[in-house]
Amino acid sequence: MPLRPTPSKPKVPAAAPVTDATAIAGPGLDYHLQTFWEKYRTLILSVCCVIMLGIVAKGGWEYIQAQREEGIETEFAAATTPAMQKTFVAAHPDHELSGVAELQIADAAYAANQIPDALADYAQASDILKTGPFAARAQLGLGMAKIQSGQTAEGEATLRQLADDPVGYKPVRSEAAYHLASLAAAEGRSAELQKLSTQLLQIDPNSPWTERVFALQAQQAASEPAGPAGEPSAGVTFKP
Repeated sequence: MPLRPTPSKPKVPAAAPVTDATAIAGPGLDYHLQTFWEKYRTLILSVCCVIMLGIVAKGGWEYIQAQREEGIETEFAAATTPAMQKTFVAAHPDHELSGVAELQIADAAYAANQIPDALADYAQASDILKTGPFAARAQLGLGMAKIQSGQTAEGEATLRQLADDPVGYKPVRSEAAYHLASLAAAEGRSAELQKLSTQLLQIDPNSPWTERVFALQAQQAASEPAGPAGEPSAGVTFKP
């Protein structure tokens, strides 16, 4: 009896190689972003709203401040008399422009020979104006007012501090040094006069105060009254 051939097992086709990157790597970036957005959407929107409100509030505050400053500057420009300047200072006691207004008031009082008022106003201007050329100018006026009121030592000390300040405002330094030199000439302190003349040259050789101090030296050498022609022999006239 003939043998029957053994049936062969059917061949199972090999699995196709996986070439889809998504199937290998799992969910992609878009999926994770979508999930993150759905989970934190409310929080993100809330934070964005807070940031936008902060930006709007900051811009509004800066606008209000700018408008306020513009109004104050307009008021200051309109204050052209000591009485109006005093009103401005009373309305804005801590503003820098009030310090400038006080300086103007003090200059007017000094020019009118109202020395006690000038002393008080220069001191108040100095309290408001902490730094800068106007602050130095207020100190210069204060020093001269002290000298005119008989507080010579205190006034000279104030002027000397201004003249010796290496980073000070040159016009103020030069004027302070000149007034010190003028006092020295009036009291016959030739060595002090020479020292201050040299200092003026170092501060600003082109300053008109430097030219005037040489006139002081020439007058003293000729035994003439100290001080430029037309000024008192003390030579400490201060012109605000």
